[in-house]
Amino acid sequence: MNGYPVLVIGGYGFFGRRLVQRLAHQPDLHVQVAGRSAAEAGRLVEWLRPRARARLSSLALDTASATWPQDLCQLAPRVVVHTAGPFQGQDYRVAQACIAAGAHYIDLADARAFVQGIGSLDTLAAAAGVAVTSGASSVPALSGAVVDHLARGLDPVNFIDIGISPGNRTERGLSTIQAIVGYCGQPLPECEHPAQTDTGRSPSFGWLGSYRHAYPAPVGSRLLSPCDVPDLTLLPARHAGTPRVRFGAGLELAFLHRGMNAMAWMTRLGLVRDWSAHAGWLKRAADWFKTWGTEAGAMHVCVAGRTSAGTQATRTWHLVATQGDGPYVPTLAAVALVRKFAAGELPFVGARPCLGLLTLEDFEREAHGLNIRMAEEPP
Repeated sequence: MNGYPVLVIGGYGFFGRRLVQRLAHQPDLHVQVAGRSAAEAGRLVEWLRPRARARLSSLALDTASATWPQDLCQLAPRVVVHTAGPFQGQDYRVAQACIAAGAHYIDLADARAFVQGIGSLDTLAAAAGVAVTSGASSVPALSGAVVDHLARGLDPVNFIDIGISPGNRTERGLSTIQAIVGYCGQPLPECEHPAQTDTGRSPSFGWLGSYRHAYPAPVGSRLLSPCDVPDLTLLPARHAGTPRVRFGAGLELAFLHRGMNAMAWMTRLGLVRDWSAHAGWLKRAADWFKTWGTEAGAMHVCVAGRTSAGTQATRTWHLVATQGDGPYVPTLAAVALVRKFAAGELPFVGARPCLGLLTLEDFEREAHGLNIRMAEEPP
């Protein structure tokens, strides 16, 4: 049996190789690991093949090539997973080529404008009979599934609070650094109304100001600062009451986090226009301290609203990842979607952000075997 063909673009990259590792557990798949380097793709396949249940192969593929659409048609995958970020500033040429080739498309984007704009391809995707979804990542796919779970029985939903703080020893990729620092000092959507921070002001710019959240052991209290994600504009329209949404990102080491706050101020003062251009040396500087802290990271989602009995309720969910398994979290949505596609479960036809396509139970299933635990806090 050849297996259901899945093409992973950027398959040996930071998130791509973790995605391929998880897909390799699904026996009915043929996972094609693609990237600009055939050698890198081949090394990953050879490393995984002895314990893989899926069929694995590798190839060189460049989505920037003029022949990319024709190359994709020749490969004839059933689904393409795009992991080659950062997605800030990317166009939809990969998704458009997938539509033309009759392949379903999934990406791991968390860039608000990119995820939000995927709906512009809805008519084309629907006409081709394929599913195109953007944001199959920690946000908005996982965060949105958790909010859906916590918001059951609440009408209206008044406030949604989401935060992510990785462990300092956890491996980080350059594209991730580019995305994170690119938000420094940049305006956030007007729909976001954060709570007071320790500066006494409600910031409206990325990484400007900070507050704390207490995570379960072994993570503990972490600093968080506002950051731009798709949830800020997608979630208010999804839930009754048009809730306020806050999203915070954090670094485990307080002095590195405060450094991000300072970088945001430098952008607001006009000293640095775009920190993503400096991501290379910023990553090298952060790596000087990569043996500090822990490998424990966490995520939280809190939802506040009114129950059918008329009482106010706040519900909180936490995810804690240890032993460096945090970077697998952004891959779980794509793994779950591929499983559904391969089983013939097509959740929709058209193009849309990755909201409402997966349940919290889907994520719990795909996290099995990883050092990741998820739980709703008792009321």
